Amino acid sequence: MKDNGRILELKGVDKVYTGTVDTQVLFDINLEFEAGSFNSIVGQSGSGKTTLLNIIGTLDRPTRGEVIIAGQTTSNLSKDELAVLRNRSIGFVFQFHYLLPEFTAMENVLIPYLIGHRRPSPEIIARAEELLDLAGIAQVRNNLARRMSGGQQQRVAIVRALINSPNIFLADEPTGNLDSESTVNIYRVFRDINEKLGTTFLIVTHNRVIAEQTDRIVEMKDGRIELDIRR
Repeated sequence: MKDNGRILELKGVDKVYTGTVDTQVLFDINLEFEAGSFNSIVGQSGSGKTTLLNIIGTLDRPTRGEVIIAGQTTSNLSKDELAVLRNRSIGFVFQFHYLLPEFTAMENVLIPYLIGHRRPSPEIIARAEELLDLAGIAQVRNNLARRMSGGQQQRVAIVRALINSPNIFLADEPTGNLDSESTVNIYRVFRDINEKLGTTFLIVTHNRVIAEQTDRIVEMKDGRIELDIRR
């Protein structure tokens, strides 16, 4: 359950990569995100924002500190338990869409659901249709991924990330390979989904113009929170 509206908390998070020389990339990160909020994380390359996103998404563990998702502390969860949490509660979109090229848009969308189910139910197919329509790509649902435009492929990746009704949607430079028109369209889809479904968004981006469209900007520098601007 959410705690006072918080869907995500980071408490004293550090990250150190060990090697010949240990390298600390995150320093004492303390953040809270409200359910249904629309947020961006910005910073120069090497500022630690992607590492932070990976820790939030449980793809990586902090060296110190706690990550709490929907009231559940993740530090004591096994790899299998973390995988279940990710599949049920977190949606991911990256700079590269990672679609299976010989699968249709609909087949790609259903993959996260099929991880835990033998076949799609009528309800999940109806949800996929609804999301494809919301993302403006219902007309290509039966097209092979390799026969779609870059913008269409990225929208399919967005729908795929939403198919299991995640609480949190994480996006790492999701429009880095798209032209300016497609970028604007993708962020319009993000905002529509945020408003209509109440999904919490955290978007890592270099693009300050895009970040200005979010309700909160967390700026990182040298592994620390430099600014935290709420609108």
